[in-house]
Amino acid sequence: MRVTTIHAPGDIRLEERPEPTIDHPAQAVVKVVAACICGSDLWPYRGENPITPGSPIGHEMVGVVEDIGPDVHDIRVGDFVIAPFVHCDNTCPHCRAGITSACQNQGFTVGGQAEYAVVHQADGSLVRTDGMPEEKLIPSLLTLSDVMATGWHAAVAAGVRPGSTAVVVGDGAVGLCGVLAAAQLGAERVVAMSRHESRQRLATDFGATDIVPERGEAGEQRILDLTDGVGADAVLECVGTNASMDTAFKIARPGSTVGFVGVPHGVELPIRRMFSKNIGLAGGMAPVRTYLPELLDLTLSGTIDPGRVFDLTLPLEQVADGYRAMDERRAIKVLITPES
Repeated sequence: MRVTTIHAPGDIRLEERPEPTIDHPAQAVVKVVAACICGSDLWPYRGENPITPGSPIGHEMVGVVEDIGPDVHDIRVGDFVIAPFVHCDNTCPHCRAGITSACQNQGFTVGGQAEYAVVHQADGSLVRTDGMPEEKLIPSLLTLSDVMATGWHAAVAAGVRPGSTAVVVGDGAVGLCGVLAAAQLGAERVVAMSRHESRQRLATDFGATDIVPERGEAGEQRILDLTDGVGADAVLECVGTNASMDTAFKIARPGSTVGFVGVPHGVELPIRRMFSKNIGLAGGMAPVRTYLPELLDLTLSGTIDPGRVFDLTLPLEQVADGYRAMDERRAIKVLITPES
């Protein structure tokens, strides 16, 4: 099969590898119908994370079950499934507490930008649809494997409530999904911090009531001005840098919570401010499987259309072009189709 691999910063290749097989009774092999490039894939691509040359990359995908292990009873060959990027048994104490991303039998989608991928703990992880979905729904269903659920997690962790003011730091696909989530959870005012016109338009369509293009001190002052000096009731930090986290805490009102889902790189928390202002921090790696049933219902009902974050679709053989487009911010998020 063809699978996307990374060899060094900026070096993405499509290679031939053996098709995966079942080597654990709880596994399933999924034929990938659609995959995509995640903002977190750009960390190794940019040299910010260590790289094992030749390792497969990609963790967001949906597809059709090709094979199952003998311990898989709820999922059948031929099912169209959404695969959370973190696999879980959905029965361990952490899963029962809702933190399926910390399952005691945790696994990950590895090499999802490929023709086939393995899912561990298939019964606990995979969520199937009722038959093969319409083609127009597949982009939105794909977002449920990570990015939409991650934006939702940011909003939930930040404590977005009906009538509140939520500010989203970051205008990548996760941040835009965070805007959508905050609006769905009832925030009366949703502020998107974005300086890119195409992303501003999508944020507005997703429910943003205000756009703040400024960054740093200027952006922080704009937020304070918009909130009469009070600050945000909830802040969604969707980037993962020290600058974005610093902004998040400076615009958060006393007693609020910063919900963070950006993979942290070089972040130092302002503990003194957190202490003196009673500002909390919650979030982390999204428990996608926990949110999937609700998000699937919202998607199938047409209440949300998160697939709009995809503004470029490429065949698998052009996956390296997709990485370049996202790295250069020419695309918000790239959808990859294994079948040309």
